Amino acid sequence: MSTTSRRTFIKNSTVASGATLVLAGTASSPRVLGANNRLRVAVAGLNGRGSSHIGGYSGQPDVEIAWLVDPDKNVLERRLADLKKRTKGTFNTKGTTDIRKALEDKNLDAVSIATPNHWHSLMTIWSAQAGKHVYVEKPMSHDVTEGRVAVEAQKKYGVVVQHGTQRRSDARIAGLHEAIKAGKFGKLKIAYGYCCKPRGGIGNKTSSNPPANLDWNIWRGPAKIQQYHGNYTHYNWHWFWATGNGDLNNQGTHQLDVARWAIDDDQTHPVRTMAIGGRFQWNDQGETPNTMFGIAEYPNGQQVMFNVRNVNYKGYQRQVENEYYFEDGGKIIRGKYYAKGSTKGEGISVPQGKVTPGGNWGSFIAACRAGKPEMANGNVYDAHYGCVLGHLMNNSYRLGEKVPFNEKAGKFGDNADAHEHFMKLHSTMSQGVGVPEDKADYTVGPWLTFNPRTEQHTGAHAKEANILLKDPNSSGFEVPDPNKV
Repeated sequence: MSTTSRRTFIKNSTVASGATLVLAGTASSPRVLGANNRLRVAVAGLNGRGSSHIGGYSGQPDVEIAWLVDPDKNVLERRLADLKKRTKGTFNTKGTTDIRKALEDKNLDAVSIATPNHWHSLMTIWSAQAGKHVYVEKPMSHDVTEGRVAVEAQKKYGVVVQHGTQRRSDARIAGLHEAIKAGKFGKLKIAYGYCCKPRGGIGNKTSSNPPANLDWNIWRGPAKIQQYHGNYTHYNWHWFWATGNGDLNNQGTHQLDVARWAIDDDQTHPVRTMAIGGRFQWNDQGETPNTMFGIAEYPNGQQVMFNVRNVNYKGYQRQVENEYYFEDGGKIIRGKYYAKGSTKGEGISVPQGKVTPGGNWGSFIAACRAGKPEMANGNVYDAHYGCVLGHLMNNSYRLGEKVPFNEKAGKFGDNADAHEHFMKLHSTMSQGVGVPEDKADYTVGPWLTFNPRTEQHTGAHAKEANILLKDPNSSGFEVPDPNKV
């Protein structure tokens, strides 16, 4: 796309980016809490992050963990025993392998979801339909379309939906973004995020029968996969497209959300995205990239750039953080402001911003008790817009072509900032990791154009890109049409 045509497209898309945020229900309401104000919660997905959910609710007053849900019976029984010991039998917590059984409990108030990604939206939708409030781990959606259905479910049933992006509960970050949007540092040009944490390869595991303790049909649920293999459970599902979203929309969801949070409030989805990266060195079964540079451009010209870098090496620099670059050349890096041309950063002092107090658990509980979805720190719209940002970058990568690993692989047109940041990543992979020039391959994704209003791709590559907006679902676990939720 030429510079002129791109600017025309962005200008014409500005109107399409607007959205009216309605966070009240129109069809039914969640259960009214009893006189004792006790909130009864089900935790779904108990391995790993789910244990943090159990701990978080256990520390809150007048909260009862009424149900534990997990398709692995061994994990379920272990967590039930641990919780009984922790609470000294105060609550009669029930266990089930199927969330639908818990949703039949008329006295259940909320569901807290910590399952693999491919379950997040469907459990959110089912819970909303049952009148239950929802705390859903990041990413709220596994694809663009099911995220929209989750939004429509929240709108229709009026439940609280809070996203597991805990930085939304940080008043310091909220205050910084309020100051950025007020123009304290000039006009924001680029919001940048990093998900650079070392990981290792997962090897290769052959298909086999699932273990007897695992309800395989429930575990895979909406994901259209047939054969079990040991790399799915209980963590490496992150690195397969049918069940996960790679580190961009795993750990990276936190930093993607912060980056999008800094963009002007009237912007919803980007109008152009692309990504370049690869899965280097590991030679394993995983599908998602361990190295990626992504870029997204919004209707108003602001950009989000993102860096995933997982391959470990001597001198690895861990970066799980955000940066901000302004049109006048200033920037904010690691909590310090650098004026244009300055190498000496200044401390930043801004008032704390508006969040619901209590941290991520306390704020969710407060929103549930008040019956006010707008109190959620990271509501259903924040979740959807942030997740779609990552999905679109991933989709560009998934449609990419192999090109030789060298500094000419990145094609950013006249975007000097994108080229500069890509070259930093390329230098690290070449000189630090030791990927040999021209003896490995980058996957270079196409520029994908996107209509924020219709949530559909347009222009070149639209046909194949739109296919990736919705994953196929298994029978019995279909995500409903957004108009029929």
